[in-house]
Amino acid sequence: MPALAPLVPSLSRSLRIPRTLGELAAAGAGARWEADRAGARGEAAGPEPWLEAGVAGPRAAAVGAVALTFDDGPHPEGTPAVLDALAAAGARATFFLVGEQVRRWPALARAIVAGGHAVALHGDRHRLLLRVPPRALARDLDRGWREIEAATGVAPTLYRAPYGIFSLTALALARERGWTPLMWSRWGRDWAARAMPAGIAATVSERVAPGDVLLLHDADHYSAPGSWRRTAAALPLVLDALARGGVRSIAL
Repeated sequence: MPALAPLVPSLSRSLRIPRTLGELAAAGAGARWEADRAGARGEAAGPEPWLEAGVAGPRAAAVGAVALTFDDGPHPEGTPAVLDALAAAGARATFFLVGEQVRRWPALARAIVAGGHAVALHGDRHRLLLRVPPRALARDLDRGWREIEAATGVAPTLYRAPYGIFSLTALALARERGWTPLMWSRWGRDWAARAMPAGIAATVSERVAPGDVLLLHDADHYSAPGSWRRTAAALPLVLDALARGGVRSIAL
């Protein structure tokens, strides 16, 4: 993921003032990457007002809950491990699935729905959208959507771009299809090679509040090998932290 950082400032500069949730997410991606780059250089990162502006799950906020979300799956080992941890805690989550992985593991996509969780679209291939021409992007989104619907019987209505970086074309295509683009307000940085379970849990659950959208990954297809193991180990800690705070996780 960090290798993409230099590409994002040009995106944030080119965006007009955001008006929708998805546009707010696109603008915020640049701010988040810039903050990460500054931290890596030991510099002070500026505030990220887009987080406080409401990149959260309205449904979750309405019932005093958070929305725990997982990207990049399904995965033959990571997804079952995450599903087991969620079941043990009686928690629900939303899984942003990648079409090419659903084709490989359709039974796992069905298992997500059978467990009472929601499925959403993360594209058919996990690519930086700024590099994908409009027609190719339209084909990618439609194919991924069809794969999820065919495997699970559920037509996804939520969409998150790979790396959380929406292009204007992606936002327009999502609107045309009636999808809601969704970012996150807190993440565990669990995709990093040096991430450890305790640190993942502390990062994603710090100052968590109703309405937050939490991001983790149940797969290592596009991240550090074996990262799903650390996420699976961190998840009970995250769920315990939510329980201690009197906050539950729901599916969107």
